[in-house]
Amino acid sequence: MRIGYGYDSHRFAEGRRLVLGGVEFAGETGLLGHSDADVLTHAIIDALFGAAALGDIGSHFPDTDAKWKDADSTKLLSAAVTELRAAGHEIANVDATVICERPRLGPRIDEMRQRLAAAMGVGIDAVSVKGKTNEGLDDIGAGRGIAVHAVALLFERFE
Repeated sequence: MRIGYGYDSHRFAEGRRLVLGGVEFAGETGLLGHSDADVLTHAIIDALFGAAALGDIGSHFPDTDAKWKDADSTKLLSAAVTELRAAGHEIANVDATVICERPRLGPRIDEMRQRLAAAMGVGIDAVSVKGKTNEGLDDIGAGRGIAVHAVALLFERFE
């Protein structure tokens, strides 16, 4: 078994749509980034790559490559999982904590879990997403952006 940790943060940017875990939050200010800036999915990708010792999201999907401009991050997640499986790994579970003052995530948590599970080819019971505020502390608490911590547990396939 292998454990990986991922972290990502993005600041809000006017004129962008907000996507978290593959779910669009209509009417909310989006995040600044090269792809769709799905901070939740990015942290999970880093946790998965970290567990498999395959680098990080930037080494696989660099923001210097126009190919990834405005990319759907759930497609990047699916590609990452394909690489993991090719290296002999399977996902046991993923646990992520989204830290933001807005939007309220509770009503959309199950939808995010379903989208992430589908992108990873695992059951929804293998994906946990939790929302927390930062109680007004630092830039995240001041509502200037969103941060995510993610942990992934992989197991090696023996064939």
